[in-house]
Amino acid sequence: MAGSSTEHAPDYRAILGISDEAARVRALDAHLSTRSYVQGFALSQADVDAFRQLSGPPADPQLFHVARWFRHVAAILGGPRTTGPPCGLQATGRGRRAQPAWSPPARSEPCQLRLYNSLTRRKDVFVPQDGRRVTWYCCGPTVYDASHMGHARSYISFDILRRVLRDYFKFDVFYCMNITDIDDKIIKRARQNYLFERYRETQPQAVQVLEDVRAALQPFSTKLQETADPDKRQMLERLQRAVAQAAEPLEAALRAGQAGQELDGRVQVLLEEAKDVLSDWLDSMHGSEVTDNSIFSELPKFWEAEFHKDMEALNVLPPDVLTRVSEYVPEIVDFVQKIVDNGYGYASNGSVYFDTVKFANSEGHSYGKLVPEAVGDQKALHEGEGDLSISAERLSEKRSPSDFALWKASKPGEPSWPCPWGKGRPGWHIECSAMAGTLLGASMDIHGGGFDLRFPHHDNELAQSEAYFENDCWVRYFLHTGHLTIAGCKMSKSLKNFVTIKDALKKHSARQLRLAFLMHSWKDTLDYSANTMESALQYERLLNEFFLNVKDLLRSPVEVAARFEKWEDEETELNKSFYKKKAAVHQALCDNVDTRTVLEEMRALVGQCNLYMAARKAARRRPHRVLLESIARYLTHMLKIFGAIEEESPLGFPVGGAGTSLSLESTVMPYLQVLSEFREGVRRIAREHRVPEVLQLSDALRDDILPELGVRLEDHEGLPTVVKLVDRDALLREREEKQRVEEEKRRKKEEAARKRQEQEAAKLAKMKIPPSEMFLSESDKYSKFDENGLPTHDSEGKELSKGQAKKLRKLFEAQERLHLEYLQLVQNGGPP
Repeated sequence: MAGSSTEHAPDYRAILGISDEAARVRALDAHLSTRSYVQGFALSQADVDAFRQLSGPPADPQLFHVARWFRHVAAILGGPRTTGPPCGLQATGRGRRAQPAWSPPARSEPCQLRLYNSLTRRKDVFVPQDGRRVTWYCCGPTVYDASHMGHARSYISFDILRRVLRDYFKFDVFYCMNITDIDDKIIKRARQNYLFERYRETQPQAVQVLEDVRAALQPFSTKLQETADPDKRQMLERLQRAVAQAAEPLEAALRAGQAGQELDGRVQVLLEEAKDVLSDWLDSMHGSEVTDNSIFSELPKFWEAEFHKDMEALNVLPPDVLTRVSEYVPEIVDFVQKIVDNGYGYASNGSVYFDTVKFANSEGHSYGKLVPEAVGDQKALHEGEGDLSISAERLSEKRSPSDFALWKASKPGEPSWPCPWGKGRPGWHIECSAMAGTLLGASMDIHGGGFDLRFPHHDNELAQSEAYFENDCWVRYFLHTGHLTIAGCKMSKSLKNFVTIKDALKKHSARQLRLAFLMHSWKDTLDYSANTMESALQYERLLNEFFLNVKDLLRSPVEVAARFEKWEDEETELNKSFYKKKAAVHQALCDNVDTRTVLEEMRALVGQCNLYMAARKAARRRPHRVLLESIARYLTHMLKIFGAIEEESPLGFPVGGAGTSLSLESTVMPYLQVLSEFREGVRRIAREHRVPEVLQLSDALRDDILPELGVRLEDHEGLPTVVKLVDRDALLREREEKQRVEEEKRRKKEEAARKRQEQEAAKLAKMKIPPSEMFLSESDKYSKFDENGLPTHDSEGKELSKGQAKKLRKLFEAQERLHLEYLQLVQNGGPP
């Protein structure tokens, strides 16, 4: 035994022979009190044997010799009943005291990020393939027209998801997006625009324009009759009516022999209204003559630039890499060739098609992973192939109706590139596969796109990519954003039922649009409507008022040490709630990035802070600035993560234009504070000396002058005036709304007074009528009356029943009392 010595070994035999444990412990304590610890508590075998007889240290504090000895031995051996090696720190040769054992606190398992995966139709735990690195490919726009709110739905939603993964969960996200600048829609629109402008440049005469419009309406009417889709049919009918309405004034002008500018103006109106009809007609006759490839590149270049401007205006982060189909044609050709070499593609009449049947029957492959129930849906497949690629001739080139084009042989009037199968152009689906495969390899973590792209576009992407790489895992997580409706109606560019992003930004700010999106699940349908945007505006106002109140609190001058006040029960409870809300926010973000719940938790937290501040204000006490600042900074941090705060604002929403918020606020607030304090002093003196004109000027400064500069003053009885620097336009809207409400109150008050006057006048007029005359004017009801003017017979000469007579008598008596009241009023000098 380490440190033992027989020379000083104690003899415990007599003590251990005592049967009663309490008596035995007392005897042991008495023995140990006389023992000399010359060896620094070195142990002997006798110590160990005695120690084994005890169940624990004595509870009696007077037996401290035993307790001290017991703790020393237990630290070395690990406990009185332990037979194995001692726990804790090992004793040295001198028997030094050891640390007691430590146990970690119990904790629950942390929640894991789960994302709704369209491949499984459930929320799956998100596990990137390479540590914290996330590879992400997003389907970009087909650029042939203005970007609309449907685009905003996808790209704002993916921007939020990307920011949350990068800035909240701290993944290293590599985000790729494409621009489709070769497509049937682009080719057709570019060709039609070119032909229509060429037609317009010829400056056709009014008669010629009318003849051409009538000619163009003939195939258009046939197309209208053949259209089965009710929404599309309704759109075509609206277009037909618009053209007819624009043609009538021109026809009338020609009949009247008009000429000059008035006639030219009516021609231009008809050309604008009939542009789509004429463009289709011109394309059907001259489309094959358009051979210059630059014509097909100018249109997408213009609309791509507009798309990027719109995304920047919406504060959508640019992708880490952007791919254009026109720049990847060689890679697409190689991609198609390998699919053919692998046995899943075949050439037919200059085009190349994907063999869906062979792929589906191959071991390790599956066609239609995302929407298996849609496989064979010819309408969807035809939409995926494009309007220029579904002629009977093209469809006959396929082995199976479900096969789709990898490469399309170009017809006259279409752009083309050389390839092993002759001049042609890429199919729609192959573009993303080739570009994503080139950059991200055989398997990516996330692929994103709109809900309507699931079939056939994304299912075809999966099939051809896995045919190329000969794998079954090209995409690990497929994310699809929900549809966007406009006031409950389907939004469609082809139906001309859409709101452009530029038009949306004229009504609401980028932050307000983003808040509206954050208040809905990214994967569900979002209705873009007045109600939706009003909810977003109210949420923004709630947060902004909270931030402004906290800023005002933080500007109050206090000594450094005085900032750290003692916490009372209110602060403790608010802080507990703060941490609960943070935990709830984290759980919501782990649950498929549920921003809707996050915003509700943030709203509730602000509500609790407002109640706390209101209670402090009612008690004439300043709120705890450090706690409120922590909460405000946390909310600011979350809004930055969501992209709802665009600049490096340390607290709350920025004020002013881009890049000016910090300098503006820090520069002007000291001056505004001085102005506010000066105004407050002037108001106090004006009240004391009863000078209403000065008070009126003070109110005008608050209500009329400062709002024009984006400054709001809030006066509170018994407390300093609150100074808030806010957005000028928002403040002016608030003022207009306040004036509208006050005007509405005034109007209602005047209306109520008018009604009271009318009622009083009507009552007075009624009071003037003597009871004997009240029924005489009702000759359409009664034919005979008694001497008092009471009716006795109805209009047909029949005598009134007793019940009718009784009812009329009651009315007569009531009028008698009313008229008597009038006579008394006149007698007392009232109105005649």
